[in-house]
Amino acid sequence: MTENTWTRWPSREALGRNGVAPPRRLLAWAVRLLVLGMLLWGVFSDDHVRGWRVAGVAVGVITAALVSWALFRTTYAHRLRPSLALVTVLMGIAIAAQATGFRVPALVIWCGCGVTALERLPLAAALPVASVALASYSAVSNDEWLTTAVTVVGMVLAGYVLRLDAEARGNAQRLLVQERAARAAEAESAALAERARIAREIHDVLAHSLSAQLVHLEAARLLIEGGADRPEILERVVAARGMAREGLAETRQALSALRGEMSPLEDFLSELVAETDGAGVTVSGESRPLPAEASQAVRRVAQEALTNVRKHAPGAEVRIRLEYAVHQVTLDVRDSGGSPGELTASGAGYGLLGMRERAELLGGSLEAGPGEEGFVVTLKVPV
Repeated sequence: MTENTWTRWPSREALGRNGVAPPRRLLAWAVRLLVLGMLLWGVFSDDHVRGWRVAGVAVGVITAALVSWALFRTTYAHRLRPSLALVTVLMGIAIAAQATGFRVPALVIWCGCGVTALERLPLAAALPVASVALASYSAVSNDEWLTTAVTVVGMVLAGYVLRLDAEARGNAQRLLVQERAARAAEAESAALAERARIAREIHDVLAHSLSAQLVHLEAARLLIEGGADRPEILERVVAARGMAREGLAETRQALSALRGEMSPLEDFLSELVAETDGAGVTVSGESRPLPAEASQAVRRVAQEALTNVRKHAPGAEVRIRLEYAVHQVTLDVRDSGGSPGELTASGAGYGLLGMRERAELLGGSLEAGPGEEGFVVTLKVPV
């Protein structure tokens, strides 16, 4: 054994009463009552206990009980010197009892000191204490040497088994506390992840809606500055109002999605392209429900890609392809290109960056860049 093993105290969980089953507590109290009964029987069964000796014996028994209780408290607090002092006091009481003719109480106290030391003290201190206590028991015992030897060995084994059992119980208590802490941390992490998911959903919906409104409102501003006719300006304002309505509807849809009430992905894409001239959608592979996060990622990327087409290549044809594979779903959005729109320079380019971050959080990827004709956005999400 290492030096740490010799000097290490049994854990406080092992020395305490937490985690002890009710039957074991009853057994422990039964043993204590048995020891107390043996002490009282050994004291008061002698015929010479008369008069003032009764009071002295009662004081001795009460003192031994109080010292034993204090020993349990100091060992629980891992205080070595007070514990050794209290053990010394108990063995002194045993010596006094033996000297005054109370052999049975002395034997009981010595055996109790030996077992308690092995159970509750560091081994470096427990072995000397147990050796002195059990050696004193052996010297006073009137039994045959073989009986005495078997009794001493039994006491040593009992003390060490009690120590191992207490350590096992203490380890179980610590593991239980760690498991509860881990569960609490996991629940907190799940709550934070859910809050982050809700924040992303609300942000993506608002970013898409407000960006689309900005397109039309900025166009209206340019038309006003250019002295355009009232119908043209009104058309842009009406379009912005329509985008505001759509944003409100998308916000409600996002809230429904957070509650697990999402419409089929194919229906969503069909409604999305119906709002854009020259756009179409094709679906390949075996259609199936997707996890909420993956489905929302596909929806948001499709929205962002169409918004970018309206902003940077108005009038371009758009083809959306949704492919279901065994382990992933792929969304491909391609436009035919076109002359830059009035609002090409508007925006900071954060939309696709946010979509890429969303895809990476799901273990997928998003690629965006020029294609053969126009611009291509490809999202791959594992499912």
